[in-house]
Amino acid sequence: MQIEDLRIFVAVVKAGSFTAAAEQLFLSKQYVSRRMAALEASLNARLLMRNTRRLSVTEAGLVFSQHAQRILDDIHEAERAVSANRQALHGVFRVSMPMSFGMSHLSPLIVRFMQQHPAVQIQTELADRYVDVIGEGFDMAIRIGKLADSTLIARRLGALKRVICASPDYLARTGTPRAPEDLLQHQCLRYGREGQNGWELQRAGKSALFEVRGPAISNNGELLRDAAVAGMGLVLLPEFIVAPAVARGALTTVLDDYWPAPLGLYAVYPQHRQRSEINRAFLDFLEAELKLG
Repeated sequence: MQIEDLRIFVAVVKAGSFTAAAEQLFLSKQYVSRRMAALEASLNARLLMRNTRRLSVTEAGLVFSQHAQRILDDIHEAERAVSANRQALHGVFRVSMPMSFGMSHLSPLIVRFMQQHPAVQIQTELADRYVDVIGEGFDMAIRIGKLADSTLIARRLGALKRVICASPDYLARTGTPRAPEDLLQHQCLRYGREGQNGWELQRAGKSALFEVRGPAISNNGELLRDAAVAGMGLVLLPEFIVAPAVARGALTTVLDDYWPAPLGLYAVYPQHRQRSEINRAFLDFLEAELKLG
């Protein structure tokens, strides 16, 4: 068994095919296939199941891939520990982040981090989908809102304020809501899964869920913001999405005394990445730069 075989095997498991792994590693598909056959022979175990349409990982393969990833991580950290230039971070770092917040807040920070650590290759995915951090091979994911129970380690980076707003034209046509009970008389543009259940608002330390109805539900805040600017209804969104429109007068906040609970901003990562110097450096950098409290 060779260390290279472990790297190739982990890449195959993450990519889901010999072809995709070979492209990522800049190897030929034939070479990857030969090395995997040699690895299985050396272990006397079937790690991968192959057929004409897809590649699947056996139960033994899943167990072996977890150990192989830990070995590769330990080798990387050992190399870092004895490196002549210990201060220079290097390696590949894969991170997933929400589209809107990633573009507005994290994009310039990532550029600065890359400038500070030119030997780090950062691979980013900006998407509003819920990625499988371990299964898809991410080192970290930035998430907004309530976290589901998982084996991932979570580090809170701060809180994001939310507001309710609408266009001046819409409010002129329908009137301005004065209390949460008025929301049922309005068209409400609902954001994500949480918006489908109603809007939870707080006042004087008490929280209540208020039913809302409307013509649109979306997991994309920019789409709903634009719909609100066009006069289609009220919208409850993170402030960072609507702040420019509010500043130029295209949107007006309402029900300011009944504020939605802020959304938590978190970094989540697998347990085996706890010792990663890149992970630690990136987390410390985000906390220092975001200053979200």
